Amino acid sequence: MTEQQPIAVLGGGSFGTALANLLAENGQRVRLWMRDAAQAEAIRVKRENPRYLKGIKVHAGVEPVTDLAATLQACDLVFVVLPSSALRAALQPVADLLAGKLLVSTTKGIEANTFKLMSQILEEIAPQARIGVISGPNLAREIAEHALTATVIASEDEELCRRVQQVLHGRTFRVYASRDRFGVELGGALKNVYAIMSGMAVALGMGENTKSMLITRALAEMTRFAVQMGANPMTFLGLAGVGDLIVTCSSPKSRNYQVGYALGQGLSLEDAVTRLGEVAEGVNTIRVLKARADQLGVYMPLVAGLHAILFEGRTLDQVIGLLMSGEPKTDVDFISASGF
Repeated sequence: MTEQQPIAVLGGGSFGTALANLLAENGQRVRLWMRDAAQAEAIRVKRENPRYLKGIKVHAGVEPVTDLAATLQACDLVFVVLPSSALRAALQPVADLLAGKLLVSTTKGIEANTFKLMSQILEEIAPQARIGVISGPNLAREIAEHALTATVIASEDEELCRRVQQVLHGRTFRVYASRDRFGVELGGALKNVYAIMSGMAVALGMGENTKSMLITRALAEMTRFAVQMGANPMTFLGLAGVGDLIVTCSSPKSRNYQVGYALGQGLSLEDAVTRLGEVAEGVNTIRVLKARADQLGVYMPLVAGLHAILFEGRTLDQVIGLLMSGEPKTDVDFISASGF
């Protein structure tokens, strides 16, 4: 019998660690790659990732490693769990090793200068690779603690989708499939922006009606923008759209929500990010999203409002006043308003 080929997880943060554990619990051999040799050694010795998932035991089937080239040479299925700002720099030098690999991006972000999603960057770096994305309401600690969770693997490569479902689907983790890779990935990136605003609203003591309004109008904005970019609006009714939006806008475990909450408490953006100690992709996304929405002429008042708060010196009260004085549109886009 031939030895089972390991699966690579690139990125030793909270989600990378939780994902590696899921794979190992399903009987897979896992190489968890990270840049930091001291972090890798700590996981190897203590079987815990104290910086990102304190108190969660790292499965014995997870091998922490720091040699990226050797990891890629040993693995055909590669989960890419790197911050959007680091993905290109980390993978470009080893591009020749990615040909023919199954590359699955889990990063919910947008590259600042190009407005490219992570899978598009992977395609650019490794045009011969087979690409998919994972997105959904997937808080890392809850996954690590075996809370019942579902996700979406999206790719036009049906065999890739089946492979990911095979290795990840388990007792507490369900994996659904989609062909709308662009829509699924865009939903995962856009919702981070609205989670920041939701965290601010909670810190300022706003009511449940207000939070509900923010989430549903956020969904309308996300869908409107995504359709303009070529996505299927129906994708946003699923896990990668409304599902992910609900969890990230309502849970204190969400990194972007935590940044927003700190801002609502009066911290500066820099201090809020520093207190978090991890990457909150929504902070990176808001600038590029605002610029692209303006360029395309897409009506996104919540995005414009959050940008005004973070980068233009406006207060939340001022922005809410402008939002509430705006002309009401139809409740749900893509449904005919004729007969009103």
